[in-house]
Amino acid sequence: MGLNLDEQKAVDRFRKTVAEPSMTQLVVLDFWAEWCGPCKALTPVLEKVTAEYADKGVLLAKVNVDEEQFIASQFQVRSIPTVYAIFQGQPVADLTNARTESQLKQMLDQLLEKLPVQPEGAAPQQDIAPLIAMGEEALAANDGERAASIFMQILEMVPDNAEVLSGLIRGLVVAGRLEEAGQVLGGLTPEVAADPHLERARTALELAKDKPEDSELATLKAAAASRPEDMEAQLAYANAAFAAGERDAAAGALLAMVAADREWNEGAARAKLLQIFEAVGLEDPWVSATRRKLSTVLFG
Repeated sequence: MGLNLDEQKAVDRFRKTVAEPSMTQLVVLDFWAEWCGPCKALTPVLEKVTAEYADKGVLLAKVNVDEEQFIASQFQVRSIPTVYAIFQGQPVADLTNARTESQLKQMLDQLLEKLPVQPEGAAPQQDIAPLIAMGEEALAANDGERAASIFMQILEMVPDNAEVLSGLIRGLVVAGRLEEAGQVLGGLTPEVAADPHLERARTALELAKDKPEDSELATLKAAAASRPEDMEAQLAYANAAFAAGERDAAAGALLAMVAADREWNEGAARAKLLQIFEAVGLEDPWVSATRRKLSTVLFG
């Protein structure tokens, strides 16, 4: 590479302290020197903010330009302090002008929204993907207890992961543990609760709240069977059947309603089916099959 021994050592130090950690974390790289007054003023700000953001995957690394002249020259540092954000070995932002806590936090928040940064020690997303798929398979098989157990174990690896939390809540719903599902959903931070993955869980919990007693379900089923023209009776039975875990029966009732009068109550039957699809998951084989049935009813 044409480097002398000292330069090779400098590159090795940089690789270990900056490049390698930046593969998963966001490294705030501060170029400074002992004689630099502005550097001394900025250092407490950088240390405080990066410490607060450590659990979000932010790490502070410092390069003394007097001791690491070769590294500073590679970054073409012309004045100090110079501060870069490094991710996956590359500078992704110049943070030099962020001299206050609020300015630095604002810039870090913007970067963290765009980059797949992971806290130190967190399992990489690709490592948990097969486990998430396993949990989704359990949900597709209507095995809520197993799904909840799988997602709970994944959650220990990646706390506050919205996709995993969604799976856990849906697993608890399918298992009939609605109070626990509500507690998990209610205990989320505003940031996690706003994630689109949680909409699916929220819908599943909302639909499950209609779960009737066995005797009530039987009564609703009998009423729907005896009055096929009564749309209110059909919808009440469909709601109860899905909440009770009988999604085939619920879909059958709703499809029959769409076939009979798709415009009834502003398309309530079709809207309920779409809500059920969202709760179960658009990629679920059952949803795909039921959507084809709906298309046949709507378009022949």
